[in-house]
Amino acid sequence: MNIYEKKQRWKLYLLLVAFTIGVGSLLYTNRLVKDLAYQEKETIKLWAEATKVLINSGSNNVDLSFPLKVIQNNTKIPVILTDTEGQIITWRNLDSTKAVNNPNYLLNQLKVLREENDSLYIDLGNGDGNVIFYGDSIVLKRLLYFPFIQLGVIILFILVSYFAFSSSRKAEQNKVWVGLSKETAHQLGTPTSSLNGWVEILKQGLQDENTIRELSKDVKRLEKITERFSKIGSRPVLERLDINQVLRNSVEYLTTRSSEKIIYKLNLPPGELIIPLNEALFEWVIENVCKNAIDAVGGKGEISIDLYDNTQILYVDIKDKGKGVPKAKFKTIFKPGYTTKKTGWGLGLSLSKRIIEYYHEGKIFVLNSDPGSGTTIRIVMKK
Repeated sequence: MNIYEKKQRWKLYLLLVAFTIGVGSLLYTNRLVKDLAYQEKETIKLWAEATKVLINSGSNNVDLSFPLKVIQNNTKIPVILTDTEGQIITWRNLDSTKAVNNPNYLLNQLKVLREENDSLYIDLGNGDGNVIFYGDSIVLKRLLYFPFIQLGVIILFILVSYFAFSSSRKAEQNKVWVGLSKETAHQLGTPTSSLNGWVEILKQGLQDENTIRELSKDVKRLEKITERFSKIGSRPVLERLDINQVLRNSVEYLTTRSSEKIIYKLNLPPGELIIPLNEALFEWVIENVCKNAIDAVGGKGEISIDLYDNTQILYVDIKDKGKGVPKAKFKTIFKPGYTTKKTGWGLGLSLSKRIIEYYHEGKIFVLNSDPGSGTTIRIVMKK
């Protein structure tokens, strides 16, 4: 399955999750609405019984505190009490101002309540009776609309998140492609310039063993650069190699390509340390980290590379005594496009992170850094 098929599948999964959340919310809210509607109906029945008690009490010496309390406790459900001919006797929880100023207000509300719920009949005996019409409370009405509002918010959130992440991803991809093209030009620049110089020497007929040897080194360098870039898009083959020797080769190359003002100190444990490595890519990581260290010390200073053997894993610490990295930027420096250099493109450490963590299943991070006293980048490799 390619990356585009995976992308489409994840979009489908997200859509299904959003749909499931929406449907689940609707079903659950519908259940709550039914429960609340049933409770309100039972409340109105109790209110009807209390009203019946009050009407039938007459002049009897009856304790009316409970039915009065029941009637007074209904502060949410709109109610209209009529006789059997539809004449309004009393009402509760409606707009009193409109009821006074507008003669048709209560009649209009009566029509609304007739449509919302079934009426309740109060039998007063002797063929007399009253009818109670009631509507849904404000809470119940809000609850009816809540799942649709919630679903709308979820859909809006997903759309905004999708466009935000999509824009961010595109911007990052653009930085990666621009950075990759510049990195390619930079990597090819040094050996190409060198080869042009050797060509001029050959034209003058001044070739000797040293010329041929250096020419061969530059050709191999071009082959290595080609190998590096060809392996970025696919998982490279790891070979069991001596990391001590790989680090020696890296430092030897960096020494010949760096200023004499840069001093490399390589501290390695004795013997061989064989671990799974892709030599071309691992050397690229060392070069990228060391180039950042050179910039940190301003092109003049000491860079130390220490290798520690810790049973199951190895630590490679690359230290400089440069300007340091703020703690808030410890993770940011490994993101594509981040750079503090005016001519930089911010891809070296991003590629290094991918090579170490994705291809070698290791770790690379800022171990420590203090402004003005230097930085230590640690690479953790599995044995």
